[in-house]
Amino acid sequence: MDDPKTVWAALASPRYLISSWPWRVYGYLLSSVPAGALALGVLIGAAGIGALLSPIFIGIIMMMAFPLIGAGIGWFERWRAGLMLVDGIKSPHAKLPLGLTFRERYKFRRREQASMRALGYSVVYAVFVWPFSALFGGLGVAVLLITLATPFLAETDDVVMWSWKINSIGEGLLFTVLFGPLFFAVSSYLLGVIAGAEVELAKAMLGPRQNELQRNLAEIRRSRLDLVDAFETERARIERHLHDGVQQRLVGLTMTLGLAELDLPEGEGRRLVVKAHSEAEAALADLRAAVRGIHPRVLVDHGIEAAVREVADRMPLPVVLSLSVPRLPPPIEAAAYFVVSEALSNVAKHAQATTCEVTGWVDRDQLVINVRDDGIGGATLGGGTGLTGLVTRLDALGGTLDVDSPSGGPTRLRMECPCRLGD
Repeated sequence: MDDPKTVWAALASPRYLISSWPWRVYGYLLSSVPAGALALGVLIGAAGIGALLSPIFIGIIMMMAFPLIGAGIGWFERWRAGLMLVDGIKSPHAKLPLGLTFRERYKFRRREQASMRALGYSVVYAVFVWPFSALFGGLGVAVLLITLATPFLAETDDVVMWSWKINSIGEGLLFTVLFGPLFFAVSSYLLGVIAGAEVELAKAMLGPRQNELQRNLAEIRRSRLDLVDAFETERARIERHLHDGVQQRLVGLTMTLGLAELDLPEGEGRRLVVKAHSEAEAALADLRAAVRGIHPRVLVDHGIEAAVREVADRMPLPVVLSLSVPRLPPPIEAAAYFVVSEALSNVAKHAQATTCEVTGWVDRDQLVINVRDDGIGGATLGGGTGLTGLVTRLDALGGTLDVDSPSGGPTRLRMECPCRLGD
């Protein structure tokens, strides 16, 4: 049986009384007493100081900062709610954009709806909630302590419980054994319900609204797309630098060495020039391969079909292509290209296949690409295939990557991705 995640699930469990949840309930209710008293003192103190200093600018600032005080109390209460909700209460506050000044951050947080709700909760909590917790929590603890202490009290004085007059340690022990478990059970369930109601109030007022969740999710998706765009921009910059700079210099070097080779007579000097010429050509070939791996120019100029065809032509085994894909946003084209490129590389290195097939099409605004080979199978996404990083990139774009590779083959890789950014 899974451990309960909320106090309500714990109350419904038959193991509630022998679990840690009753003590968590006591801890939550009793900790609300000093926390609530402190919150009340902070609110009254801030209001009083703000009122006294209202004729000057500092007082006005303090009065305007009340939502931030509420946000601070809300942050503490969300942390304390972890006693009753294992997963806690998610923060409703939006992630602040980068580059804001302190004044802009202050203004943003002060005007945020979540801060105003937290201030409202702070007032309710400081005025009504913690006295309620103190009354019932304190009463429950007092009854339990008196019940446990009855044998010691009866040793020095008579103890009257209802119509039962206890005047010995033996009677006190009997009373504790008879009524201690009963009081513990009743108070644990009663206080559990009270604590559950209080944490539900905190969750309702301090947790995120549906529109805030959607906004935060959209901000996360947008920030991840920004990272993908920045990554692709940097790839393109490196590729352009290598292609237009280093590669052109190497081309010029090989041409110069070739001309020198023709002009020099036979001898040691000509032999060294010939060797340098061949090494320069090998370096140029390696650089061109690296440039294709960083950001292939054919992908930028002609799209996925042409880029994948170029990769297939370099494969040591036959590759059947069936692609019908229009031009798409550059991050999506790049992700698709590198998925196919990495998959074909894995086929050539590990699959022991004789044939491979790549198909791609657009289905209801979803780009779908399949790579299939007749190899030995056994491929996994987390098995060092090089596809793990591509899964993260596709996730940022809203796409997925699945591999079906039973032992003995065949291996099927399927990529799906929205055709538009932000879908």
